[in-house]
Amino acid sequence: MGEVVATIKLMPESPEVDLEKMKEEVMASIPEDAEFHKIDEEPIAFGLVALNVMVVVGDSEGGTEQVEENLAKISGVNNVEVTDIRRLM
Repeated sequence: MGEVVATIKLMPESPEVDLEKMKEEVMASIPEDAEFHKIDEEPIAFGLVALNVMVVVGDSEGGTEQVEENLAKISGVNNVEVTDIRRLM
């Protein structure tokens, strides 16, 4: 089984959400079968900043589902969207 790197965009509920606290919760919510890589901030508009979370998961069917479910449970997260998946060689 191979691995893929997935980029998952987290959209906060508002510009007032504490991004540093959200980042800590993201790192704590990554399941054991996934590997956290990094988090980038992406300015959207009017002070709203999204977080792009990169994780490495197995390339089996539903590989990112558990990660997405865990990230959606984080306080202050409005939307979770997989924006990119690339196979690792």
